[in-house]
Amino acid sequence: MTTKAELVFIPSAGAGHLISAVEIAKLILNRDERFCISILIMKLPMDFGTQSYIESLSSIPRLQFVDISVDEKTIGGFMSNKETFFINFIQSHKPKVKDFLNNSSFSRSNSRLAGFVLDMFCTPMIDVANEFCVPSYIFLTSSAAFLALCFHFESLKKVHHIDTSKYKHSNEELIIPGFKNPYPAKFLPTMATDQGVMYAMFFDLVTRFKEMKGIMVNTFADLEPFPLQSLSVPRIYPVGPVVNFKEGGHGRNSPSETESIIKWLDDQPESSVVFLCFGSMGSFEIEQINEIAIALEFSGHRFLWSLRRPLPKGQIGLPSNYENVEEVLPEGFIERTNEVGKVIGWAPQVAILSHRAVGGFVSHCGWNSILESLYFGVPIATWPLFAEQQMNAFALVKELGVGVEIRMDYFVGKYEHVDIVTAKEIESGIRLLMANGDDNEIRKKAKEMKEKSNAAMKEGGSSYASLGLLIEDLISNIS
Repeated sequence: MTTKAELVFIPSAGAGHLISAVEIAKLILNRDERFCISILIMKLPMDFGTQSYIESLSSIPRLQFVDISVDEKTIGGFMSNKETFFINFIQSHKPKVKDFLNNSSFSRSNSRLAGFVLDMFCTPMIDVANEFCVPSYIFLTSSAAFLALCFHFESLKKVHHIDTSKYKHSNEELIIPGFKNPYPAKFLPTMATDQGVMYAMFFDLVTRFKEMKGIMVNTFADLEPFPLQSLSVPRIYPVGPVVNFKEGGHGRNSPSETESIIKWLDDQPESSVVFLCFGSMGSFEIEQINEIAIALEFSGHRFLWSLRRPLPKGQIGLPSNYENVEEVLPEGFIERTNEVGKVIGWAPQVAILSHRAVGGFVSHCGWNSILESLYFGVPIATWPLFAEQQMNAFALVKELGVGVEIRMDYFVGKYEHVDIVTAKEIESGIRLLMANGDDNEIRKKAKEMKEKSNAAMKEGGSSYASLGLLIEDLISNIS
């Protein structure tokens, strides 16, 4: 009887992290019938769209979801300190993971635990894996460039004892392994430069990366050759682009809403529409919405704009759809642009990016969104909001040449004043993005990356081969 190799996946609670983890789990299961995978779910008290997604998945052979959530009273106790909330949230689930392992069927004669696959924010769970004498791996939902930057700054702080907070408001340009171009300090993720609990937590997480047996990165060799060449220990497995093509139940649109969007796109000329969407967390106040509307109207390009209502200050969760979007748009905007534009709420992003009518994407530069856009050959105009998105924007524009800049140093909440991106900046970026003709190098490079992206995942491709090496390594853990 063939021995089954059991893997335990522990993703972060956000939809972007969970969905990517499920997709890589499905790839492993499809490649090798010896694997069984349990994905452990840690629910947050606020809805980030994960429950509907899990429920939407039809039963997949050898894959199970296990709810290990702690009670709301325990989570409520962490709420008083937002800085330490997330690390306390992860730590509080360790006993639940142990209970699952002790009560599961790994003791069967034909089933052996082969390892943990952790989200980067769940690295404290390596302690549990060590107790059960199994290796840990990370599935990184960010880029290889971000990983290279993390290792570099961890070395600066913990090996060379450099206080990296000195770069917080610096105009310095830094030489960072994995980047061809000098990297502006002002684009650094705030967690690498802000003093405080989050700063310490970030570096502690990165230090623990080195304890992993391997790191899977959602990227591919042709997209990030320089960053991948700069990484060696632990072993790196570029296994992407891992993209969720079906979107399923995690989308917030009814079938009729999605159908209406696709029908509108069907009526537009090829590559004529600029799509604006800022991720599951992205939203703007009225003053900024007004600047976007002016830019779209003056650009003259067809557009599809995902526009959502910000949460009230102090609340945690996802933006919602407007009941009446006209209340936040310039007077008469909908009527004046009715022939060329459509304003929507939640967007079925993959369905839109894969549509022949879409010719450009104004994006917050989340890594999942970048991979989806490039998979379909759609160039990007950069408007990052938070986390490592400014670094992603820099990579798109300066390192890869598949993006244009609207802003690269925009940070939500970084300044005491409200930072407004002007209509002129937005219009200029859209015009560059949507320019036709043979001289549009960005459009050509995006199309080339589409071919390379598709090829990487097929048999004989670089990511296909890398996943094969990972599977061999995982199987070696039980042999």
